[in-house]
Amino acid sequence: MQGVGFRPHVWHLANRLGCLGDVRNDGDGVLIRLWAPDSTTADAFCQRLRTDIPPLARIDALERNPQPAEKSQPPPAGEFRIIASATTEVHTGVVPDATTCPACATDIAARSNRRYRYPFTNCTHCGPRLSIVRAIPYDRANTSMARFPLCPDCLAEYNNPADRRFHAQPNACPSCGPKLWLEDSDGQRLDPAALGCQDAIAAASEMLAGGRILAIKGIGGFHLACDATNHQAVARLRQRKARDAKPFALMARDLAVMRRYCTLSPQEAALLQSPAAPIVLLEARHPAPTRAALAPGIAPGQASLGFMLPYSPLHLLLLAHWEQPLVMTSGNRSDEPQAIDNTEARTRLAPLADALLLHDRDILNRLDDSVARVDAGQPRLLRRARGFAPAPLLVPDGFHDAPPVLALGGELKNTFCLLDAPRLILSQHLGDLDEPATLRAFERTLKLYRELFQHQPSRIAIDRHPDYRGSTLGRRLAAELALPLIEVQHHHAHIAAVLADNAWARDAGSVLGLALDGLGHGKDGTLWGGELLRANYQDCSRLAWLRPTPLPGGDRAAKEPWRNLIAHIHTAFGWEQACAQWPALRRLPGLAEAPIPALLRMLDAGINSPRSSSTGRLFDALAAALGLHTKEIAYEGQAAMELEALARTDWNIPGTKGQSTGDGYPFARLHTPEGIQLDPTPMWQALLNDLSHGVPPARIAARFHQGFATALTDLSLDVAREQGLDTLALSGGSFQNRILLTSVIHQAESAGLRVLSHHQVPANDGGIALGQALIAAATNPLTTS
Repeated sequence: MQGVGFRPHVWHLANRLGCLGDVRNDGDGVLIRLWAPDSTTADAFCQRLRTDIPPLARIDALERNPQPAEKSQPPPAGEFRIIASATTEVHTGVVPDATTCPACATDIAARSNRRYRYPFTNCTHCGPRLSIVRAIPYDRANTSMARFPLCPDCLAEYNNPADRRFHAQPNACPSCGPKLWLEDSDGQRLDPAALGCQDAIAAASEMLAGGRILAIKGIGGFHLACDATNHQAVARLRQRKARDAKPFALMARDLAVMRRYCTLSPQEAALLQSPAAPIVLLEARHPAPTRAALAPGIAPGQASLGFMLPYSPLHLLLLAHWEQPLVMTSGNRSDEPQAIDNTEARTRLAPLADALLLHDRDILNRLDDSVARVDAGQPRLLRRARGFAPAPLLVPDGFHDAPPVLALGGELKNTFCLLDAPRLILSQHLGDLDEPATLRAFERTLKLYRELFQHQPSRIAIDRHPDYRGSTLGRRLAAELALPLIEVQHHHAHIAAVLADNAWARDAGSVLGLALDGLGHGKDGTLWGGELLRANYQDCSRLAWLRPTPLPGGDRAAKEPWRNLIAHIHTAFGWEQACAQWPALRRLPGLAEAPIPALLRMLDAGINSPRSSSTGRLFDALAAALGLHTKEIAYEGQAAMELEALARTDWNIPGTKGQSTGDGYPFARLHTPEGIQLDPTPMWQALLNDLSHGVPPARIAARFHQGFATALTDLSLDVAREQGLDTLALSGGSFQNRILLTSVIHQAESAGLRVLSHHQVPANDGGIALGQALIAAATNPLTTS
């Protein structure tokens, strides 16, 4: 990985051991030519090269080739040297952007330092990387810092191997580097002195304290920020951003501030303080603090808060004196890509913000904040972006000779993947491709990655859904480049992704895959979403699934939970019969004005009502039954997330072994010639009985979660025994539900199954490009998965 200070590390090590030679970057990585006094010293050098590396460095392989005696050359004169990079075929990567290191944080806080309060301070151990790079090798000329010539002091640091800023490509100071300023929403620059402040950052802090909303240009894009304890400011931000309910991310000065609002485990603290500095979902403290309480509009209906620490000098300076958090949400209107340049921000964000904090260092590559959580004792990524992308994953054993593959992912939470053995390069989170601006950003980022990594695919992998935008682009690319096109079934890709996430070897055999999500195009042409599969990288067969239920209105069912409730009840009992037995159904919030007779006619006639085994729509139906957003949701997954949050209020211990204080609802099994269907009819009967008897909604939500997790695990255990399998692989967006994930893992492992789950890539559709790439590499191009 270039840009991590590896060459100066080699230089220091060689000089300490009395070795001669040189080191340079090239397309293959780092090339070291070493003349050691003896073999013992050479061995020590190689050993310490592996064990004592810079904070951001990673060694995937070390090849050691002794110089043949017949080609022996005399050792070079003088000291060990660092020499210029060579331009060759690219096989290395760009390190992800990294949070400000402690040494740079000290620099900007020290009045005697020439970088005091300089918001673009960095070194080889921290700062922007992917966000500013346009080509490999990662040298200053190939970044957006090329327009800022180094002053004599910075140049001396840059050229001194003993300095921690040696070849730090974004190196700069107030004399030669980027500049920061504050302007109002009309584009007029504001004078910090006129506001009684020493600089633009101090003025921005004062404006935030006064209840203003600011657009702030950061590392990978803009944020919209306000005081998280100011109820009016948060409400204005929601109204302006057209984001009614989706939780806002928060940034706090330090862990002590976070602990006033959340519980914080050592693992969560370590994740927050890691070089990636992601947003981490933390359990909200109850009761909330009475002093400086968060505005109720921060995360409505949720039990968790998304917190991050300041990860750039600008953020460190901005929050230095804040005893409460700031909202730090993406700089965009709802569902649009994050703004990244000043002109765009003046157009798109000025109507949303009272002022803009801008700078003149270009952001070349958009990077959203990564999102993570600790579940079942393990850190897990929910969104992989800043701080993680484009760090490569290594291909599992058996794929080191795999052909290069371009995999284009899915429609929602899109990422794409370049397989270039031994690397798997998964892009940053790009968003939902049904938004035209996101689709354009996807195409630009794909072009950049192919150029950046000089990737020449020999085959292209897409989701087999006929209407996904990424798949349409893949078909066009395959035709233009005359390459084989591999169409990969959505849930097979999910299971292959979790196999790769756990380094499952190509010849390690099949697993039992449990894929639970919203929906994907099934092999039989129907919509899947609750599948039990026998799978490896080459093959996938469906063994069991959630009983299919119609989606009345097609795509509208994903946005209007009441449709799923009616469909589930009508499928199980008949709607009128159910209402006669459980009159409370007719009184559910949101159903009084719903066109139920028209919907029933649609269901009975099979008009625009495709059948689906979707887990996501089952969760939506449950949420509607409990009055959670019965009519319409404001963002994807809202009803299911609030159902989980409600269940957790009745959950005994919200961890690996947590249980509801009541028994779980039962599910039945229907045996068909094609496989086993998990039937929720008994669950609905028990739930509606509880609802009629006034059982608290939290208890009902918890009993559903417990019963569903148990039914899934019991079914998996029985099928695994029947199939002779000992490993259960969990994937799909529904496994971002903490209760479901931890319960299934605990029950399956207690029964003796090995369980694979996601860690490095998201369980949702943000990970399927990884699975597509490996399936395509393992597939004969003349066939499809």
